[in-house]
Amino acid sequence: MTKAFLALLTLTLVATPALAISQRIENELDRLDPEEKLEQRCDVEALSRIDAARKDMTPDKVIAYTFAPTKVNGTTIDAPGAAVRSHGHWYKLSYHCATASDELAVKSFSFKLGEEIPRSAWERLYLYP
Repeated sequence: MTKAFLALLTLTLVATPALAISQRIENELDRLDPEEKLEQRCDVEALSRIDAARKDMTPDKVIAYTFAPTKVNGTTIDAPGAAVRSHGHWYKLSYHCATASDELAVKSFSFKLGEEIPRSAWERLYLYP
């Protein structure tokens, strides 16, 4: 993808209704502490939303804190410095996610996909193929 294309790409989606997760993922999330559960649930939502919005991508990993720490307020998380991997390439990502009190049902979600992260920066950012 060209930088011009990526610069034009700003995706913002609001869930109505939120996308469902599998029972297996829900069981795994229930084992986590509340803040980690929130982050992981929203990471799964990011994967699902990006996959649905971008037919040229097959996202398989999100790291919410690659460039900046996440900001958690109750059942809401902002990840302004996230990264997402697709087809062995990493891309900048930011997202906002709000869940119900059980931290499983996503009430709203928006994201912005940014430019590809150069492979020369992966080691410094703890990214991997």
